[in-house]
Amino acid sequence: MIILNQRQQELLSWVQRDGHVTVEKLAAHFGVTYQTIRRDISLLAGEKLLHRMHGGASVLSSVENVAYNERQVLFSTEKQRIAKLVAEHIPNHASLFINLGTTTEEVAKALHNHRGLHVITNNLNVAAMMCDYPDCEVIVASGVMRPRDRGIIGEATIEFIRKFKVDYAIIGISSIENDGTLRDFDLREVRTSEAIIQQSRNVFLVADHSKFGRPALVELGHLSKITALFTDRPVSEEMAEVIAEAKTELFVAD
Repeated sequence: MIILNQRQQELLSWVQRDGHVTVEKLAAHFGVTYQTIRRDISLLAGEKLLHRMHGGASVLSSVENVAYNERQVLFSTEKQRIAKLVAEHIPNHASLFINLGTTTEEVAKALHNHRGLHVITNNLNVAAMMCDYPDCEVIVASGVMRPRDRGIIGEATIEFIRKFKVDYAIIGISSIENDGTLRDFDLREVRTSEAIIQQSRNVFLVADHSKFGRPALVELGHLSKITALFTDRPVSEEMAEVIAEAKTELFVAD
């Protein structure tokens, strides 16, 4: 696991957004040599974060996500800023669903000073963290554990989630398309998230800027199902219009 510098994170975000970018464009944008960009691409390709190709780089795949341990360190500062903002919108004594993802785990961390929370989660990382919080009840969903990220998914998980109705859902996503379609990589995870959305009075979607326009295989739904979107950078005018038409509130972390 490596720590990416700011240029490398922006390079990766660019590739995820556009699908492909040339060495020439990257070098001009960052004001560095072609050799520097090629080294960056080689490093990111070696970590299986993108695909190196002649003259540039492209996204790896629309069917497989970046490994969990790599996602933990990608845009970590941005995720922490998002999490802090989300925590400000969660009152004490609230009931919550928190699903899978590195950004939702940051939200769990940011809730450590809250009191009287009732948390239902299919994320064992979240459960292990929040069970030590004072005056916090944690309920763990049943189902099959996915070893790579300690997520719990499957039909038993969906059935379990449908027993509850909560004040807030905190959900992550792998992709927000330009028309507001939400996508992820695992059908079982998507079906679990669908159940969480249906059983929540308010749905907070947490997504850093790299998730916009990124390819992913499975459709989760549309932004119109989301109460509020929390991200770390201002969105484009076109995306702002899509968000407004969906009647989703937009919050951008400072």
